Amino acid sequence: MYEIDRLLKTVKRVHFIGIGGSGMSPLADILFKEGYELSGSDNNETDTLQRMRSLGIPIYLGQRAENIKGAEMIVYTAALLPDNPELVAAKESGIPTFERSKLLGAVTRMYPNAICVSGTHGKTTTCSMLTQVLIEAGFDPTAVIGGKLPLTGTNGIVGHSEHMVCESCEFVDTFLDLTPDIAVILNVDEDHLDYFKTFDNLKKSFVKFASMATKVIIYNGDDDNTSEVVKKSADISGKPLISFGMNEGNDYRAVNIKNTNEYDSFDVIRNGENLGRVSLSIPGKHNIYNALAVIASAMYSGVTFEACISGISDFSGAGRRFEKLAEIDGITIVDDYAHHPLELEVTLNTAMNMGYNNVYAVFQPFTYSRTSILFDDFVKVLSIPDQCIMTEIMGSREVNTYNIYTRDLAEKIPGSVWFDSFDEVAQYAVEKAKPGDLIITLGCGDIYKAAKIMIKLLKERSGL
Repeated sequence: MYEIDRLLKTVKRVHFIGIGGSGMSPLADILFKEGYELSGSDNNETDTLQRMRSLGIPIYLGQRAENIKGAEMIVYTAALLPDNPELVAAKESGIPTFERSKLLGAVTRMYPNAICVSGTHGKTTTCSMLTQVLIEAGFDPTAVIGGKLPLTGTNGIVGHSEHMVCESCEFVDTFLDLTPDIAVILNVDEDHLDYFKTFDNLKKSFVKFASMATKVIIYNGDDDNTSEVVKKSADISGKPLISFGMNEGNDYRAVNIKNTNEYDSFDVIRNGENLGRVSLSIPGKHNIYNALAVIASAMYSGVTFEACISGISDFSGAGRRFEKLAEIDGITIVDDYAHHPLELEVTLNTAMNMGYNNVYAVFQPFTYSRTSILFDDFVKVLSIPDQCIMTEIMGSREVNTYNIYTRDLAEKIPGSVWFDSFDEVAQYAVEKAKPGDLIITLGCGDIYKAAKIMIKLLKERSGL
């Protein structure tokens, strides 16, 4: 038995450092449902913290050593710096202390049908869509999602069935802490090479993840890297495999694809049988693959195809995934989490094909290592929109030992500009945009704040 599983059988009081995070709050909700006494801390006031306080959970604003007093177990977010006062105090106190992924792993073992969705891109959208399908089908799932699900307005839900859906992130191998019953692999691309060092190492981690599946591996059969990973996983584990894609030979195929008013519809063929037609309510060809992964996972779990059609059609997207924030004076503001070149390429090509007069991409690079290692790829994809507007790089957990700056990108991207502050970025974008244009903010940091400033400026300008 895992150490954290054993401790969860004996402890009563758990403290969360960074409880308001998108990956932390759903886990706190699950433990609260299971009857644990909780406390938590965070640095920024949010609606999530207010909701948790309404449940009677003590939440401290600001992180201080005394906040951990009385805790029998401590869970912390990986986003913390090593000198965080609560984390330092926790490790000095001798109280059992675990990074978030360890607890998520324990939670996956609480549910007999844990559907763990992995992949370099598309995890949040796929998990959100799958959760909506399961909810509407009456399967009452538990879910831990990286973005807000519009149906519930939260990053996760606590159900009362055997079914669980969770994102399985490869960063620093956190997905190897999970115990997937159904292991889903959407795609495998080069990322997080600051940790993995080589693409081959990254693929080896995906092999380990897939091999951990207790029931089945569901994978993108059109993606060569994913197929390579699954073949090696199958050699190790002998688990049954279900493939999805558009090419011949996949178990679930999308055929007769048609695009109407920005959205795709398609027939689903399962092992030669035409199950019926699916209509998406979110744009982009990449979402056909996400929908196929959802259908394969849901039907394996007992959901009818008809219920899949309904739930997918009703799904309008996850928070920060091509999320339309406003349309003011004919100018549309959209926000998206894309931060890897392949994600940016798909998102920007989708935006460019939606019929807007001009597309202004407002991008916040995330981490010096990714920007440096994938520099040429960033230059290529950020040249897709009519104009690219950038902020300085958000270093997050890193120190700039790479000597890389946004101005280096700007020198290579035709017509691009960059600014130090969100206020400057927002002001520039609003002054440039005209009716019929799209402004899309892009990045996994806090670039969404720039979108909010733009909306405020446009409202003020139009007298709203």
